[in-house]
Amino acid sequence: MTPLSRSPIDRRPQGESDLLLLFGVTGDLARRMLIPSLFALHIERLLPGELKILGTARSSGDTESFRRLAAEALETYLPGERRPPDQVTGFLQRLQYVSLDVTDPNGFRRLSEVVGTPRRPVIFLSTAPALFETTIAGLRAAGLAGVDARIGLEKPLGHDLASSCAINDAVRTSFPESSIYRIDHYLGKETVQNLLALRFGNILFEPLWNSSWIHHVQITVAETVGVEGRAGFYDGAGALRDMVQNHMLQLLALVAMEAPAHLDPTAVRDEKVKVLRCLRQIDRAALGHSLVLGQYTAGAVSGTPVPGYEDELGKPSSAETFVALKAHVDNWRWKGVPFYLRTGKRLPGRYSEIVVRFKELPHSIFGERGNPLEANQLLIRLQPEEYIRLMVTAKEPGLDRNGVRLRQVPLDLSLTNAFTGRRRIAYERLLLDLVEGDPTLFVRRDEIEAQWQWIDEIRTACSAVGTTPRRYTAGSWGPAAAMALTERDGVSWYE
Repeated sequence: MTPLSRSPIDRRPQGESDLLLLFGVTGDLARRMLIPSLFALHIERLLPGELKILGTARSSGDTESFRRLAAEALETYLPGERRPPDQVTGFLQRLQYVSLDVTDPNGFRRLSEVVGTPRRPVIFLSTAPALFETTIAGLRAAGLAGVDARIGLEKPLGHDLASSCAINDAVRTSFPESSIYRIDHYLGKETVQNLLALRFGNILFEPLWNSSWIHHVQITVAETVGVEGRAGFYDGAGALRDMVQNHMLQLLALVAMEAPAHLDPTAVRDEKVKVLRCLRQIDRAALGHSLVLGQYTAGAVSGTPVPGYEDELGKPSSAETFVALKAHVDNWRWKGVPFYLRTGKRLPGRYSEIVVRFKELPHSIFGERGNPLEANQLLIRLQPEEYIRLMVTAKEPGLDRNGVRLRQVPLDLSLTNAFTGRRRIAYERLLLDLVEGDPTLFVRRDEIEAQWQWIDEIRTACSAVGTTPRRYTAGSWGPAAAMALTERDGVSWYE
């Protein structure tokens, strides 16, 4: 596939940033993803030479303690060959730390004294959304807001449309929309970006990418873990808001979007939001055959016994840990094509995958002497492996005296094998784009609001009819009703 070349339209040539300000830098996301990603960019000399990385959090400490934390994060989450000692030393010299309680105005005054007058500051908020408004006000008072600054917002951005609008309104008081970068880390994955190359860089697929040739689409994001240390957040959110509202709807939009006029941020995001606005509402009448919610009970995953969700939580809960739904995009391209979405915790395997199943041939020339023909399928695996695999029908070797034997075989593009070089953490690309000012892989406000509107309508319908999660055993593929959701259409989940 031809490499993607994005338009430089939205990049800012006026000068490099000299400050990256990270909020919530002692948290799990920073240690697992942000610090290793920034280190990788550092050793490849992709960060501006004068860029200072300033971490803040409520935790007491100083620059030396932050550097020790960063060194420990690199040692824990990067293999030895990817952290040369001399490069580690140079990277740590970029780091500074300021203890900051965002609810204390005096903290921002101290922050202002430390940073001085930075050039095009870049800010990354990885804090609780409830603190966003206070943080924005503090940044404005410290002189770190405005048109020359950029701000990245980690999810979740609210718990419904109203709260999302409130957060965006608060951010908008101090930053123009062009300077706001809403992060969905799935968009940083290489295979997700390859969706655009696959569809719009190959004449083989685009003429077939419509309801005339595609029978249905499946999108699965399966996890083997439970809620881990996120129980407090997750119980208030559930899988609909935690996974479907953002990651899965973004994947659906990329699969279903029309070709943009150009590969620039505005054109790409314009086409995604059109898809999101065409999603058919799942109302009370449609719930019974379009949505299944589940919650795991005690079971075993990969042979290891695990407790149920309520056991982990320590109290009864109506939060869903599993969602299966059937969506429709009501436009000319996709009229009548179901999109089956499935996500859940404590499932048998961990993977994210898109399956495009084409329609069956109208007639088989092999007749009764041949095996039944299977429909072609395009498999796009996002994680843990990254590959694109087209299932095609081929003849098995032999003399065929008892009939032609056919079976499906893969035409396989493994991104790991096809391309040399290290597979990047999604946050490497996203942080670099944030520093450089390229918004293509970030979510625009109208996108996130269209996503929330659709999810809110589903939740309102569930509340009206009293929908509660069905129980499923940990280590299974969710409630039996999830299988029935597809089977009533003559479809099986791809596993």
